[in-house]
Amino acid sequence: MNTLKILVINNYGQFCHLIHRAVRDLDMDTKVIPNTTSIEDILAEKPDGIVLSGGPSMERVGLCQEYVEKLDIPILGICLGHQLIAKTFGGEVGSGVSGGYADINVEIIEEDDILKGLGPSTSVWASHADEVLTMPEGFIQLARSDICEIEAMKHPEKPIYGVQWHPEVAHTDKGEELLMNFFEVCENY
Repeated sequence: MNTLKILVINNYGQFCHLIHRAVRDLDMDTKVIPNTTSIEDILAEKPDGIVLSGGPSMERVGLCQEYVEKLDIPILGICLGHQLIAKTFGGEVGSGVSGGYADINVEIIEEDDILKGLGPSTSVWASHADEVLTMPEGFIQLARSDICEIEAMKHPEKPIYGVQWHPEVAHTDKGEELLMNFFEVCENY
């Protein structure tokens, strides 16, 4: 695989720099940028893909909804990034029944582009303080768990993906595979 340029959008989550490191460790050219960066400045970077990091709240996502709506670049939303994608396209986000971080067994419903080779189930590290309660109309459910029905989803036409869990942490099995699958999407887009 060629070296791609992947921008990590900082939503002030505690794992943002781990995402950056995981992407860099997979031999990609990467940079963390603030979520207040203009679309023009993002396009000037000529990214092959964007990762929306997790973060503490929907109130601190800056221009991320604009990125999701207007950029024609593959996007992977992690945790808050996943929820932000859902909300942008009309889905519902709310408090989960299970709060803090924990190991979760996720059932892969569809081994699509980003979950290729991860099924039929995988163990992941996730917080469910907030989660996607209702997917946006037309979106495709990719994974579920006993505590959250929408662990992963994708846009029906655009290369936009969301996962509730954190592929960048060591506690997640096959996290690197998920990221590499996303890079493959970016390379082929």
